[in-house]
Amino acid sequence: MPSTPNQSWGSPLSLKVIGHNAGTSMDGVDLVHVHFTQDSPISPLNMQLLRYGEYPMPQKVKRRVMRLIKENKTTPEEMAIVNIQLGEVVAEAVNSFAKEKGFDVTRDVDIIAGQGQTIWHLPLPELFEGDQMRAHLDMAEIAVIAANTGVTSLGNFRVSDMALGRQGCPLFAALDSLLLNHPTLNRAVQNIGGIANFSILPKGDVEGCYDFDTGPGNVFIDAAVRYFTNGEREYDKDGAMGATGKVDQSIVDEILAGPYFVHDIPKTTGRETFGDRMAEDICDKMLAKGATPEDCVATITRITAQSLVEAYKRWGPKDGVDEIYMGGGGSYNPNIVNYLKEQLPNTRITYISETGIPVGAKEALGFALLGCECFVGRPMIVPRKTESDKPGVVGQIQPGRNMHRIRQHVASFWGDFPEDQIRCTTKMNLLPSLCS
Repeated sequence: MPSTPNQSWGSPLSLKVIGHNAGTSMDGVDLVHVHFTQDSPISPLNMQLLRYGEYPMPQKVKRRVMRLIKENKTTPEEMAIVNIQLGEVVAEAVNSFAKEKGFDVTRDVDIIAGQGQTIWHLPLPELFEGDQMRAHLDMAEIAVIAANTGVTSLGNFRVSDMALGRQGCPLFAALDSLLLNHPTLNRAVQNIGGIANFSILPKGDVEGCYDFDTGPGNVFIDAAVRYFTNGEREYDKDGAMGATGKVDQSIVDEILAGPYFVHDIPKTTGRETFGDRMAEDICDKMLAKGATPEDCVATITRITAQSLVEAYKRWGPKDGVDEIYMGGGGSYNPNIVNYLKEQLPNTRITYISETGIPVGAKEALGFALLGCECFVGRPMIVPRKTESDKPGVVGQIQPGRNMHRIRQHVASFWGDFPEDQIRCTTKMNLLPSLCS
């Protein structure tokens, strides 16, 4: 730190950010409106959730993207069009969110930050045949978002992380640790979206966090439900279909012996490994043995649940996890949650909403924080147990009509603070939510 900690380097920071996330399940765009404040560069960062909302993914766009991923076959023309379409979807989601919640995008938002729709994620090329390299592609053109909202927009966080030698996912260990690190309890933050991941937060060590993808979350379950209902249902609501089926444990064990599940951490994954076709193949194999559709969904659900338990036991803290905070759509599935409670009896399992953050909001909130830190020019905490400990600012910026104003504001915040002494945020206060 600089030798004069009482020096006033500049004016306090105040950034209002919309964070957005389109998850692997492709059910929609989650949005948060967040206010970040900070008195000085050496003060704790304050975060206050103002609003939260969800915007459904238009079915026409969803079908196109799902086909593109499932068939792994497209043209340069289609890729270009999908990128623009998804940018328009996010911009429309932002504008609709503001209208519904009663605020003005140009007046009440400084930056928009988020991830587009993941098209392909290749973090572990050694698990694939052929001459491949680590790569990631998500689509929702930030130039379109900035043009259609007027607000400076940020994206490409995952590619930026990969450029620093890491895997680009899950990216949220820093947020989780800033929110929930505890001096005497080992905690975990569990997200069950299309892909399941969790952050481990070792007690008393904010910078000791680490995270990884455990494997399929809802992606197999959703695929099986669509398969058996001819697309009329998108997911297993309240786990009702899986609850009436019988688990085929031999199938579960066979899948969990696969290369991804036994691969050491760090590791991340996506639909390129756990796609609809794999889920459908599991269902066909079970049907040939006389199973019912309900048995198939029950078995596929158990694959997700058991993979979580095995990951906690294999890669969690040696003295166990004291508390797990659940989030994501799969946390509403009692067949998953009850299995976790049964297999981890000494662990308190609760929901991220206990902190005041809605269950579906956390990943959008994570991108809001990444956007804030990127625009301010500050690196994030680098998780442990990753390939590279190289710090760096992640994200790319597309100027909007407000760029000059907010750039001046950030410059005023830093003042003459020494650039070589800029460090990642290690203290953050979560202010009471005004979420509506």
